[in-house]
Amino acid sequence: MSSKVIIVTGASRGIGLAITKWLIKNQHKVVIVSRSEAALKAIKDESPSQVAYLAADLTDLEVATKVTDLAVKTFGRLDGLVVNHGILTPIKRIADSTVEEWKRIYDANFFSALVKAAIPPLRETKGRIVFTSSGAALHGYSAWGPYGSSKAAMNSLAQHIAVEEPLIATVSVGPGRVDTDMQKEIRETGKAMDGETHKDFVAVFETGALLKPEQPGHVIAKLAVEAKTDLNGEYYNWNSTQLAPYREDA
Repeated sequence: MSSKVIIVTGASRGIGLAITKWLIKNQHKVVIVSRSEAALKAIKDESPSQVAYLAADLTDLEVATKVTDLAVKTFGRLDGLVVNHGILTPIKRIADSTVEEWKRIYDANFFSALVKAAIPPLRETKGRIVFTSSGAALHGYSAWGPYGSSKAAMNSLAQHIAVEEPLIATVSVGPGRVDTDMQKEIRETGKAMDGETHKDFVAVFETGALLKPEQPGHVIAKLAVEAKTDLNGEYYNWNSTQLAPYREDA
């Protein structure tokens, strides 16, 4: 497999870190983005020739161009984009939330996607775009309105990219319930959710049933490198039959 150049957002922890580590281990180049400079620098220091990074708030819409330019300037090309960053909180019911809170979540989860800036270099390489989505894009949870709907918008964006850019393989992936800081937020601040649903999220953690970030992370990483255009515009769970070729146990 030839070395690819992949941008990974939200790369400092959780699923993003698992994606990044897989790509580095498999000899690919990565351009990593998050707000945590110390964590990004540590990754760079471990693999200096394979990593470039930008510590930035992706809701600053100029960051998309900066990150794309960094990839091309440092490594000469761009082969893949993983849009993995996002926020869930505040967890509030629609009647109790504000437009400003919704805008904040949409800015973080949807408008900050780097796709416009990345499309031109991805056209040149017939590259890939992979969105880390959520089952909440398909099924409503009480108090998750802005999060779930922003992920649904992301899935729709993938569909539109697939129509407009058929040479770029674009896919959305549901990672399932993963042992990340977001799950901790749900357990600690999700009291506005339906009581039984919140209890279920807590129980999954307490019984050790949460996925490890590496499980969906490695699938997403492999899709960023190898995804075929027959997946274009679709949403799949990380462990679906359609993504079996991208799982390491396949």
